[in-house]
Amino acid sequence: MLTFSIAQWQGWTQGMESPEDWFHWAQHPYCPLDDARAPRLDFLPPMQRRRLSPLARAVFECAWPLAAGRPAMPFVFASRHGETTRNFGLLQALAANEPLSPTAFGLSVHNAIAAQWSIIRGETTESVALSVDDDGLEHAFVEAAMLLDQGHDDVLVVLAEERPPAPYATWIDDVPYTYAAAFRLRAGSDWSLALSSGAGGHRPPPTSSFDLTAAEHVWPNPLNLLRHLTLRTPTWGHANRARRWTWTRTA
Repeated sequence: MLTFSIAQWQGWTQGMESPEDWFHWAQHPYCPLDDARAPRLDFLPPMQRRRLSPLARAVFECAWPLAAGRPAMPFVFASRHGETTRNFGLLQALAANEPLSPTAFGLSVHNAIAAQWSIIRGETTESVALSVDDDGLEHAFVEAAMLLDQGHDDVLVVLAEERPPAPYATWIDDVPYTYAAAFRLRAGSDWSLALSSGAGGHRPPPTSSFDLTAAEHVWPNPLNLLRHLTLRTPTWGHANRARRWTWTRTA
């Protein structure tokens, strides 16, 4: 069982940026209008912004405030699908017998966003990019817990997905809209995360008038964590075909 503290968190998706927006969504989850507009990132110079994809912009939008004014900390980035739009553009170029852009190719790989974060912030601390399954949230927190165990004061964990191009709709059905969620973790015992053997399992009963378990399979797990953080759920479970996780708020 892992223990840790979530010192800060921030989420971003189109139309939901403030804590009040997330509280309203947590009570009444819905799919916001996804008009493909990416965050402006006015805190970055234009030459740095222009190289960031919409997915990378979402990551920077929610992660930057958690790192601003703080010493450099390890960065854990996790995504299941990564840069689907950029990769689809490369595939289209190949199909049309067009030359590939070296820049587009270099920024399409799974660790490109973690590298851009390190370069733009001028940080040389550890950065990790995880290609994950549907319980990537838990694996990212496990990675962060190991970094905390090595003596780091803070670890920044970011999970992000972008709404895929329409031709991918048959295969990618777990990204209702583009989103990013960032968490600054510290050593502590405010939270525990336990892994049980086997899949499936019992889910804790709802603890408020809103049925917290009703949408567990509808919303991606990082968004479910934002819901539970906002609604201060004391405990909940997440299971897939291979693993069963239990989250508990202890403080």
